[in-house]
Amino acid sequence: MTVRPHLRKFVLTAHIVSSVGWLGAVAVLLALSVVGLTSQDAQVVRAVYLAMEPAGWSVLIPLSLASLLTGLVQSLGTRWGLFRHYWILVKLVINVVAIVVLLLYMQTLGYLAGVAAQTPSSGGDLSGLRSPSPLIHAGLGLLLLIVAATLSVYKPRGMTWYGQRKQRAASAALDAASSARPRPSGILS
Repeated sequence: MTVRPHLRKFVLTAHIVSSVGWLGAVAVLLALSVVGLTSQDAQVVRAVYLAMEPAGWSVLIPLSLASLLTGLVQSLGTRWGLFRHYWILVKLVINVVAIVVLLLYMQTLGYLAGVAAQTPSSGGDLSGLRSPSPLIHAGLGLLLLIVAATLSVYKPRGMTWYGQRKQRAASAALDAASSARPRPSGILS
């Protein structure tokens, strides 16, 4: 099944925008994590952790789901297919794993936001907030998304067994169709 060129370009644009947006949002979360760990200003630290949870729910999760959905439509609606090439399968696994980890990690961000909300604004003990966990998760997430983007650009060779079988079947059908056509008779034939 292939989609029409205008729809394919629209879905490709939506996939690029959502994927790059997701990558950018993770980079911002990484920067906020660094600020939360290094800032000496208690209000800044609280603000960082209070901002992370709503950013996760309103930006990270929608962009990640949009990236997954548009990627599925792209792969199923083009000649690349979903199961024909290893690089597409790797991107799918990266995307699904990243979304699952993100959804599970939202509980931790909710906990950190709750601690930040209960910490007095005059200072208080910020040790409960100074967790390297958001930094580690955002750093690994950024790395995974960069790997996925790299795979999209370089499209390394290597077909799955399913892709090889489909390619052989298409080649055999093409050979059968070309041998079934009558050859023109004439001087050059």
